[in-house]
Amino acid sequence: MRPVKIAFIIDPIERLDPGHDSSVALMEAAQARGHEVWITEAPQLSVVGERAYGQLRAVHLTPVQLVDGGWVAMPAWFQLGEPVQQCLETMDAVFMRTDPPVTIPYLYATYILDYIDPAKTRVVNSPKGLRAANEKMYALQFTQAIPETIVSQNKGVIRETVERWGMAVLKPLGGKAGEGILFLQAGDRNLNSMIEISTRQGQEPVMIQTYLPAAKEGDKRIILLDGEPIGAVNRIPTGHEFRGNMAVGGRVAQVDITEREYEICRQLAPTLQQDGLYFVGIDVIGGYLTEVNVTSPTGVREIDRLNGVQLGHQVMAWLE
Repeated sequence: MRPVKIAFIIDPIERLDPGHDSSVALMEAAQARGHEVWITEAPQLSVVGERAYGQLRAVHLTPVQLVDGGWVAMPAWFQLGEPVQQCLETMDAVFMRTDPPVTIPYLYATYILDYIDPAKTRVVNSPKGLRAANEKMYALQFTQAIPETIVSQNKGVIRETVERWGMAVLKPLGGKAGEGILFLQAGDRNLNSMIEISTRQGQEPVMIQTYLPAAKEGDKRIILLDGEPIGAVNRIPTGHEFRGNMAVGGRVAQVDITEREYEICRQLAPTLQQDGLYFVGIDVIGGYLTEVNVTSPTGVREIDRLNGVQLGHQVMAWLE
């Protein structure tokens, strides 16, 4: 197989954690398989002559090593070439891996990526798919997979729902890494205030899901590649925290994918493939789908470490 050229649109590389970030895992896998790895950032994209361009830099990575059960990186773990303005269609693939939130500039970047000819260059994930798939609301179409859920900015509607359910979880539609997620309980004297703050005084809708007691046992991240599950990791809340997200201190543990979770993946697969969402991380609690993460899903490093696998190599083999 001939070497291919792959561009990764990432946040500034010096801010990435090489022992945790899935983008670095994917880049290392591409490099190990003999491919050219280039990086750029969303603000460095342009459209010139009806074609998408980026200010690209070749990158060489010193791979992390597994030492005493943890990933260890060298202090100088990357080396960059000089920036070159290139048409993105000179790449065989472009990975859009900018972290959320999905802001207006993020959306503009996806419009620029629309000017890549898909017959020449595979974009992962599809810019149209990224625009279509709000990571909270996208799950609503899979009614057999999700827990009881509403989306509203109306305080009366939200309050009535919480009182009916007894306990609920509030999620901002544009949040990431557990940011802004609240546990709501009927009878809480702060309930009105929490709803007002989260909805910006009724100006912005939020998601309300019934509280799943199984959350205490963990929030499972399952990585899907072209609709097929390829690995999973359990994120378990610690201390007084009800959220399992790694960004807020959730403990990770090895876990299997259940038959119910395979069935959820089968429900999602045709829609994900239709929308060009090839590399996706879904969140499952107690057998219920809670989120579909499409912007820059994480978990690869943790799954590799706990299971002795190389998900990045599976992704590259699929791309090849």
